[in-house]
Amino acid sequence: MKILPEMVLELIEHLTILPGVGPKSAQRMAVHLLLKKPEEANKLAISLDNTLSMIKKCTKCRSLTIEPICNICLDEQRDKKTICVIENISDLLSLEQTGTYRGQYFILMGSLSPIDRIGPDELGIPLLINRVEQEAISEVILATNPTIEGEATAHYLTKKLPKDSKITRLASGIPVGTELTYVNDHTLFHALSCRKEVERI
Repeated sequence: MKILPEMVLELIEHLTILPGVGPKSAQRMAVHLLLKKPEEANKLAISLDNTLSMIKKCTKCRSLTIEPICNICLDEQRDKKTICVIENISDLLSLEQTGTYRGQYFILMGSLSPIDRIGPDELGIPLLINRVEQEAISEVILATNPTIEGEATAHYLTKKLPKDSKITRLASGIPVGTELTYVNDHTLFHALSCRKEVERI
């Protein structure tokens, strides 16, 4: 016997698509929205419906936008000759919060994963390569995550991007405030591999 109506069970199931939300968390969310925040739940539903109908991918960088081209790509104050390649929108938000990067972006919306059938076309890599060629980009910053998939994606891009483009990779290594004793082998390997010469005054 089902304790809750089928409609509520469907809502709970749909909520589990959110990252980090399991069946128990989804159940608490659904009950909370339905019983304690019905007005807010209705606003959420309307907002989600409106957003889904209006939002699309930027034709240049694949970020979220209402217009064909997003605000960052249209910003004339940004460096048009540098592209930072990232995996998702969260990475863009994190980089923008630092206030240090003023170039363009290209968002892959994932990383290469043959098991999940995610190849170059799914990540828009042909579009990226075409953009680098057409816009005479001087530097491509590979800011994919330091995971197996992220490293594989960066390696693939290094081989496929135009030979005359400068390709850089985000530095990775030991976080500030951490002792070597507590750093894992993978991080130490990258820290040693990406070491740089100390400038002497």
